[in-house]
Amino acid sequence: MVTVERARLSPVQVEFYRNNGYLTVENVLSPEQLATARRIVDDLVEQSRGVTSNTEAFALEEGHSAETPRLARINAPSKRHPFFGELYRSDAILDVIEPLLGPDIRHQGEKLNMKTAGGGSAVEWHQDIAFYPYTNDDVLAVGVCLDDHTLENGCMLMIPGSHKGPVLDHHQDGYFIGAISPSREETDLSTAVPVEVGAGGITIHHTRMLHASAPNRSGKSRRLLIYTYAAADAWLLAGDARFVDLDQWNDFMVRGEPTVTPRVIAHDVRMPWPKPPLEDDFQAGRAIFGLQTLARERSFEGR
Repeated sequence: MVTVERARLSPVQVEFYRNNGYLTVENVLSPEQLATARRIVDDLVEQSRGVTSNTEAFALEEGHSAETPRLARINAPSKRHPFFGELYRSDAILDVIEPLLGPDIRHQGEKLNMKTAGGGSAVEWHQDIAFYPYTNDDVLAVGVCLDDHTLENGCMLMIPGSHKGPVLDHHQDGYFIGAISPSREETDLSTAVPVEVGAGGITIHHTRMLHASAPNRSGKSRRLLIYTYAAADAWLLAGDARFVDLDQWNDFMVRGEPTVTPRVIAHDVRMPWPKPPLEDDFQAGRAIFGLQTLARERSFEGR
């Protein structure tokens, strides 16, 4: 694993990312930024005490109650507090990823995945590109670690080099369920590595990276703020409800200039359709959690 100080990536680090599909960078957030993020998240968790089912803001973890609030995810964190919008536009992050995406960068999405101490849920093996195919694959996810991420508290697991392989089948019984079945794919999960990084650091992984995470069985929380970025000439092939016109699409530019000329490369694509019938409770905010829970309930072997 390669870690770097807070600076632009060196050629060695860029090469590591190109070869392995992921990278870690320590100390990207300042101590003040980290403290602010944690305080805001703690306040949001407090607000969730009055929630009894999934909402636009909160995806609840099993066992959530007013006495013991447990969240699986805070959706669209920048809508909950402007700090998170300022963070995804910050030079601290953009300076790191520019060598990987180029000078023209669009922010594509955000979420805050929560793993409460003593039982935060696993995330099954999947590739992000299966959820949102593009005209090219200069797309990556940045994970901002609000806690130390270790194997014990459910850090991400990645298959080095898997970003160079095909887009795997994330369907079951004819429906897109957001996870692969290692039993039916030629996938060697024995090569998985834990991506451990300290609080205030970030992880970076390619949109084709095959990754997962285990449950949090420790006594320490594991909170991961995830921002997705794309090269400006990477255009979505499957629709995104946030973008209804070009102005909205371009509002998400965070560096450089937009373009109306998508760059199209020859690469395999699988569309994330059809979606399985889910209860409204899942549709309100759980997305991958709802799909993968449904898969496990059907005896899907995806861990």
